[in-house]
Amino acid sequence: MAVKPLGTEKNDLTQGSLVKKVTLFSLPFLLANIIQALYGAADLFVIGQYCSAESVAAVSTATQVTQIITSIISGLTLGGTVLVGKYVGMKREKEVKETIGTNLTLFFFAGIILTVLLLIFSEPILYALQTPASAFEKAKEYVTVCSFGIVFICGYNAISAILRGYGDSKTPLIFVAFAGILNIIGDIVLVKYFNMDVSGAALATIVSQGVSMFCSIIYLNKKQFVFAFKLKNFKVVKERALELAKIGIPITLQECMVRLSFLYLTSVTNSLGVAASSAVGIASKYDVFAMLPATSAANALASVVAQNYGAGKYQRMNKSLLVGICFALPISLCFFLWAQISPETMLGLFTKDSEIIKVGIDFFRTCSYDYIAVLFVFCFNGYLNGRTKTLFTMISCCFGALALRMPLIYLVCRYFPGNLGIIGTVAPTVSGIMAVYTLIYVLYLVKKHNHGDFLYN
Repeated sequence: MAVKPLGTEKNDLTQGSLVKKVTLFSLPFLLANIIQALYGAADLFVIGQYCSAESVAAVSTATQVTQIITSIISGLTLGGTVLVGKYVGMKREKEVKETIGTNLTLFFFAGIILTVLLLIFSEPILYALQTPASAFEKAKEYVTVCSFGIVFICGYNAISAILRGYGDSKTPLIFVAFAGILNIIGDIVLVKYFNMDVSGAALATIVSQGVSMFCSIIYLNKKQFVFAFKLKNFKVVKERALELAKIGIPITLQECMVRLSFLYLTSVTNSLGVAASSAVGIASKYDVFAMLPATSAANALASVVAQNYGAGKYQRMNKSLLVGICFALPISLCFFLWAQISPETMLGLFTKDSEIIKVGIDFFRTCSYDYIAVLFVFCFNGYLNGRTKTLFTMISCCFGALALRMPLIYLVCRYFPGNLGIIGTVAPTVSGIMAVYTLIYVLYLVKKHNHGDFLYN
């Protein structure tokens, strides 16, 4: 399936049925995110079936560290999505090519830098997270192996983000599905049959991502994508680099702040023992899956809004926000109801340890309210990111993490020590507050800059 030039109906998100465009664009995004989330979940699942509780705790903690890197990369790549989308909407092919070349070049060097930093600081980070002593060496082993795959993560995510800004969410799905299958096969072979424990799970992940990245480059070159993957095209254009930094750095900082607050939660629960640490680690995997509809809608909105903003179609841009929320809400509700009705089955998919299941039930029931509350925060932020209002989303997320979530975790843990059920109420409380003030800002922008009603300006 060839990627068509600028201006074709296939990749143009500025015309046609908005419901159809947002839905058809979001669905491949959602499926790709589900499969990508399976990387870490598959690791934890296989480890839980064939290894010890210490290995489960090690992987659940170590993946919190690797998710910091993924958050940094995702934030920066979203800047590429927004900028490519804007220039596609403006029909400026030269700027599209410059943005892609600059983005990929910067990410190559970013991958090398992040690899070195993680290798140097993995041990101090794991100490800061209060990783259980019995799981520390295995957690370090997992992080070390994953470090060598950061360049692949950068490359794959950068290419996928560019394609989505271009209006193509299907091609990234093909390659992430391929990587997901390779990862699951690798996990089973290396952990179950070669007894490589956590290092086998980590190795399966980075190999699958590397293969996926190289296959995507070969495929796009053969299909004559708007950007040719040739050495001469990989160069940094100063104007595009500054634009990418202006958009991408705030998004990266907001992602890091959110992840930092969850790392703080991991640190607190790690001090409660292996069972609590494992339960919260498993919950974090479900957080990823349950919030995928929201994150998929938010990232799809960034692309749709960016193209329509660039094309000056503000009414269509505003309506896309409502369509995105309606797309994500039913799926998030399903996860919420599952957590309320049968949390033990959610835990049981990842571990057979009765103690982990016992301590995790109350946490699942309370934290799952965040599946609904955070949906609105993500969709509002996706809309704002598409409009390049990334400074607000950065300040909002920093405030939510540093002024709300972390202090509340501290207070709850101080006055209700060991009560995972009450600890679980922090996330939905914070998301609810953030949703309210972000909506106020969205409505303010519509009134001030679009000169009219939200849907009929």
